[in-house]
Amino acid sequence: MKLKKLGLALLAAGFMAGTAQAADYKLTVPHVSNTDSYNHQSLLVFKNFVENHSNGAIEVEIFPGGQLCGNARECLSGVQSGIFDYFQTTIAELANFWAPAGGFDLPYMLRDDRVAECVYDNEAFLADVRKNVLDATQNVRLMMVSNSGGWRNFATTKKQIKSPADVAGLKIRTVPAPIQQELVKALGGAPTPIAWPEVYTALSTGVVDGTKNGIVDITTMKFEESLKYLVLDGHAYMGGVWVMNNDRFAGFPDELKRVVIDGVAAQNQFLRVYPKWKEFDAYDTFRKAGGTIYTPSAAEKKAFQEATAPVKDFYLASAGDEGKAWLDRFEKEIKACEAKLDADFAAASK
Repeated sequence: MKLKKLGLALLAAGFMAGTAQAADYKLTVPHVSNTDSYNHQSLLVFKNFVENHSNGAIEVEIFPGGQLCGNARECLSGVQSGIFDYFQTTIAELANFWAPAGGFDLPYMLRDDRVAECVYDNEAFLADVRKNVLDATQNVRLMMVSNSGGWRNFATTKKQIKSPADVAGLKIRTVPAPIQQELVKALGGAPTPIAWPEVYTALSTGVVDGTKNGIVDITTMKFEESLKYLVLDGHAYMGGVWVMNNDRFAGFPDELKRVVIDGVAAQNQFLRVYPKWKEFDAYDTFRKAGGTIYTPSAAEKKAFQEATAPVKDFYLASAGDEGKAWLDRFEKEIKACEAKLDADFAAASK
């Protein structure tokens, strides 16, 4: 019996080793969220698709929780240098590598999910962005712009925000990106850049008075233990930018490039659906933890838009001709999508 067990163990070990050796390519994928996060879950979708559809030719190894890099800048630099292969960042943080992307993160530009998805699904637009990011970084390839947890809203620990004046004097956590920091400044707050893995502690110890996140992010990371007020101002679509080391992608034969691109598309479907599906439970969790949610009126939301208008001036002052041209292109893409969706609504409602 012992020999049989030993033989089975050796057989299993040999099979596993053979499976590992069968992979001709390996993708090393870090992220800084926990294993319950939508980013991690979406990577399981990507891993499952790519490994199965490549018949084991590609292995995807995921490293959650900041095991390999502690923040987005470190992880992106790793992708750029070829240490890592695939990573998710935000539009705001992409601007640290290609400045015109900052214009895509200006507040209150995108009216809803359908407009945002229409813009970022335009392959002609995305291909031009991809080329410029590649030119700027040399080795970072844009794979998609998906969603990264819904929409950014102000959430605070001790004070309900209902108007721009309510932000004055509050220390608000932001990503380390000029547009997001300037937004807080425009409202009279004090922007405080803090890496994602450190936000929970910063909120619980009072280092900051609040943050700018979607409700799904808040409850996934258990921020509701400190945050007690949320205003649904929706000042920014949380565009999740997924990038790959270009040398790694270029090294795949064409049939495996298609597998990777299709795997990214499957991952994108998950990422866009997840916040919509999870929001109901997330709002319920927030309320049960003693949280209050405030929905601003149209007039109150307009007041936020007017108060943050100087953020666009801030961006244009340093954007240069290239940044201005890209902002103009982005605004035209938005208008085209709005017109298309309005026409679709008119046709569907007859």
